[in-house]
Amino acid sequence: MTSTEAAAIALQDHAALWSMGEISASDVVNAACDALVAGLDTPGLRILAACTRAEADYDVHDLLPPALDELGLTFHPVAGEAGQEAAVRALARRMLAGELKPWELTFRVHQRYGHELPLTERLAELDDEYAILENDGTAVAQVDAEVTAEARRLAAARPRVPGPDGQPRLRGAAATGAPRPPGDPEARDPDEADDGSGPDWSLLSTGGLLSRR
Repeated sequence: MTSTEAAAIALQDHAALWSMGEISASDVVNAACDALVAGLDTPGLRILAACTRAEADYDVHDLLPPALDELGLTFHPVAGEAGQEAAVRALARRMLAGELKPWELTFRVHQRYGHELPLTERLAELDDEYAILENDGTAVAQVDAEVTAEARRLAAARPRVPGPDGQPRLRGAAATGAPRPPGDPEARDPDEADDGSGPDWSLLSTGGLLSRR
């Protein structure tokens, strides 16, 4: 995974967590700044990253959706199941990164969603197991391992950034040598003259995310 791909996933995760009340608006602004440093660059992202801590609580609500849209990312409605699932996957990635302990992941997910969200049913069951365990280090370690395995399963689904053709494409695609879809200007013969009949696409940065001029 390239640094720009990681930054795109992190920004999407921060958006999901903020919409569910898991993190603050200033955390989203920090993620936008990190995305710029990593090479992602759109007008909306710059405006979002420029918010001060005092402005964030008031402005992120309006600035985040268009910034994500420019990058081909998704802002999920707060009450929707897709948004809930995105937040759970984001929490799973945080646990795998060492930011949460296994029991903290199950507790937060169980507390917020109970047994109502199908995606998190196994985590809710494991949280119930933590609750009945006594000071048995071996048993806790076994549950920790199961939580980690479930977190890996959840985190495996990563948000993708669509290219101009609407197909999923992360920003590093330009450097991978992957086949280009028909009509992609980078798929043309370099010696072929541009007759102006096709869409004019330009790179936002050297990472490979495309945007129409």
